[in-house]
Amino acid sequence: MSSAEPTEQTGPAVREPGRAPRTAAAPAAPPLPGLAESARGLADATTTSTALVADALARIEATQPTLNAFRHLRTEAALAEAAEADRRLAAGERLPLLGVPVAVKDDTDVAGLPTHFGCDGELPPAVSDSEAVRRLRAAGAVVVGKTNSCELGQWPFTEGPAFGATRNPWNTAHTPGGSSGGSAAAVAAGLVPAALGSDGAGSVRIPAAWTHLVGIKPQRGRISVHPHSDAFQGLTVNGPLARTVADAALLLDAVAGAHPEDFHRPPAVRAADAARRDPGRLRIALAWRPPLTLTGAGPDPEVRRAVAALAETLARLGHHVEEARPRYGLIGLAFVPRATVGIAEFAARHPEPALLDPRTRSALRTGTRLGGHVVRAARAREVRQHRRIGALFDSYDVLLTPTTAAPPPRIGTFDRLGAWRTDVTMAAACPYAWPWNVLGWPGVNVPAGFTRSGLPVGAQLLGPSRSEERLIALAAQLEDDLRWYEHRPPV
Repeated sequence: MSSAEPTEQTGPAVREPGRAPRTAAAPAAPPLPGLAESARGLADATTTSTALVADALARIEATQPTLNAFRHLRTEAALAEAAEADRRLAAGERLPLLGVPVAVKDDTDVAGLPTHFGCDGELPPAVSDSEAVRRLRAAGAVVVGKTNSCELGQWPFTEGPAFGATRNPWNTAHTPGGSSGGSAAAVAAGLVPAALGSDGAGSVRIPAAWTHLVGIKPQRGRISVHPHSDAFQGLTVNGPLARTVADAALLLDAVAGAHPEDFHRPPAVRAADAARRDPGRLRIALAWRPPLTLTGAGPDPEVRRAVAALAETLARLGHHVEEARPRYGLIGLAFVPRATVGIAEFAARHPEPALLDPRTRSALRTGTRLGGHVVRAARAREVRQHRRIGALFDSYDVLLTPTTAAPPPRIGTFDRLGAWRTDVTMAAACPYAWPWNVLGWPGVNVPAGFTRSGLPVGAQLLGPSRSEERLIALAAQLEDDLRWYEHRPPV
């Protein structure tokens, strides 16, 4: 992994979480318009898909030496698709994302490109699109490229020998998080209006928190993971990253839906409508204590300050907020077998296993031992976990926690750590997100402000099964008050 660091670029200091920074370096050019704004401009003929896609590709190329957000670009194909979108728009055709540039994470099959999923080595190109990409195309979107991920999505950083280090646009000496770090960096830096990531233990919400974005982990099955029917033993879902709730909701609506072979088929939601809806007065539980991880982790004082300020905002908006303690129990005993068996299943498909990180090979061995009856027993516990943790929602509508316990680490923090030390360091920094992957329930990261050195931090809005609309409506209300989208990184 790369540990080389460029001259440090520091983001804004902040008076109050979510409020205007005192200082901020102005970007060289304004970022691309957001997803909804781009779609409106195309429908109104005030811009063209060719212009938007060409601009996105130019920005990606210009920032690749600095941010390194992308693994693959579809330059020629994307420009050809943009030209075709312009013809369709001129003929009067309208689709939700017709002609809008987007990016997808490199764990997602795009026909004609390999799906490296953060790994080194030569892999064959995918012969067909994943279901999520098929739905993106059906909505009219132009996929400009595939964004970097850490190896098999295991870690909350996006670094590896196969591609180097993806860097945080708020401060390039720090990680944007992982495993959807490339997607988060691309959106935060204004290279694309929105992007898809995936979340198996917080991999959408963590990088969203560390790059000042909205990140939605939807209900299991809301967005298909096909060609995988049950990715990472049901832990992993796909989800949107965007600068605004409306953009994240629009992308969620565009890609939601099941493939005929999918196991999980929750009833449809209308996310974009929810983003325009008053959430009503909600009962919100604020939880500081994370599940048991044996690290003694608690929130960094600056994270606690930011999330406490967000809780005060929710109270000011009329919600009832009080501290509570979810009954997580020993939920980690269910997570570890499912996560390591999932890694083993993906790692076993790699044509050159010797190229995998030693920590991946360690997880492969552990997952192989924990397969069979152990992982089946872990999955069978989910029903009891739903009842025990879900009892919180007899008294409350939403659970609020920090998204991470720490601000984004510096690039290279995890270099030269063995498998055990990596897991312990990761669990201490990110103890809050993964239980909702075990449960399969939805969560939304919202920006909570910045540390005094200008690093973004976030908060999670978590709900019971199929509660995306409530969480999105609440996130939109917060956004309307805090206007976090007005703050942009210096890169």
